[in-house]
Amino acid sequence: MSFFRKIYRILAVAFVFAYSTVEVLIQRPQTRALRAAWLSKIGNRLLRTQDITFSTVGPIPSHGAVISNHLSYIDILLHAAMRPCVFVSKIELRKTPVLGWISFMAGTVYVARGAGGSAAKAAEGMAKGFRDGLPVVFFPEGTTGVGDIPALSFRSGLLSQAIAAEEPVTVGFIHYDLHARDLAAGKSTRNDVHWGPETLWHHMWKFVDLHGMHATIYFSPEPIAFSPAAIANRKVAAEEAREAVIALAVPVQHPNP
Repeated sequence: MSFFRKIYRILAVAFVFAYSTVEVLIQRPQTRALRAAWLSKIGNRLLRTQDITFSTVGPIPSHGAVISNHLSYIDILLHAAMRPCVFVSKIELRKTPVLGWISFMAGTVYVARGAGGSAAKAAEGMAKGFRDGLPVVFFPEGTTGVGDIPALSFRSGLLSQAIAAEEPVTVGFIHYDLHARDLAAGKSTRNDVHWGPETLWHHMWKFVDLHGMHATIYFSPEPIAFSPAAIANRKVAAEEAREAVIALAVPVQHPNP
């Protein structure tokens, strides 16, 4: 049954991508808000294909910058599914088959690290999201971690752009819980949900074998109150933001002994 569950879920994902592609080509959303709403629908559809449910604790940010820990590509679906938003992502995503085109159509802001003018372009793209009244979501860790620590070190560039724009920065923490059957089988969020050094396709092949999962997103009740030192020094701001995320952390789930 494991093999057939994997095949069914992969086909279900392919159908969602195909349907959503036709949908956007017909509707041709022109504004960033409409594109974000389209991505939100995709997020909910994809979560359903994998039997993933989610709940939130705390007020869902509706504007400003939103940051959280980063454990998996599922994080992106969760942020999109709960409400329309704009993502800031590495330029490499734009070159990824299918996902790159979808992210482009959804109004994603791309950042090329180390490239001239990248910071200015990121600031311009984020500003458009702020002006449209949409929350601008990014992951300051810059990569996914396996959950051995609540959050990796934060990169400071995008945070400094949000602070310079005088936008509120709200933090969140994402936590995943596996189905009891998967826990009994010795599976864990660390090895089967959180995405470490393995290839995307290898990780996805394991992930689609899960019986289901519940995600909880914890949001802080108020945006970060950065200190004067953080406003003056983006490295300090990155550390204060990381501490705010860690303050929301809950223990990683482990398989049954």
